[in-house]
Amino acid sequence: MSAELAKTMVELQPQLQSIPPVPWRDPHAVSPEDLGVYIQKLEQACLAQPQSADLRTCLGVAYAVNYDVYKSIDALAAATALDPTHFWARFKSAELQYRLRALTLAENETLKAIDLAQNGWQLSLARKQLHEIRALNYASTRNVTWDKPLTVPALVLTAMLTLIFVVMTWIH
Repeated sequence: MSAELAKTMVELQPQLQSIPPVPWRDPHAVSPEDLGVYIQKLEQACLAQPQSADLRTCLGVAYAVNYDVYKSIDALAAATALDPTHFWARFKSAELQYRLRALTLAENETLKAIDLAQNGWQLSLARKQLHEIRALNYASTRNVTWDKPLTVPALVLTAMLTLIFVVMTWIH
């Protein structure tokens, strides 16, 4: 945790006594109203410190906990744009893509996070996430890439339907 994030978190806590330091550790323990207040405070902190990738990452996670996916994606993208070497921004962006089942994007972001890991703990988190993504991707039936032409299957289907139509009109 960087110094500016720790300072901002300390500033936020006296105003929000009922919210834990990191509300997304147990999202069910935080009411939507309290989470909304927390998000507003993080938005204000992001405006006060526009170059902070840490704050934008926290904002992205808070949006995700609040089920605001598009804002979460935008905040995490802003964090990675501000600091492309920020492990947590990459890792949380990959986790969000994984939860949305955009597995190819999630795998690419997780691989970037693995390269950015600064200690064994971060590396183990990223590797575990990559393992889960690859296992889901392997077992998934939705990993179809639409890069093959569908002309031949369409022509075969058309020929079969035409043949069925001709046979049915000939019989009756």
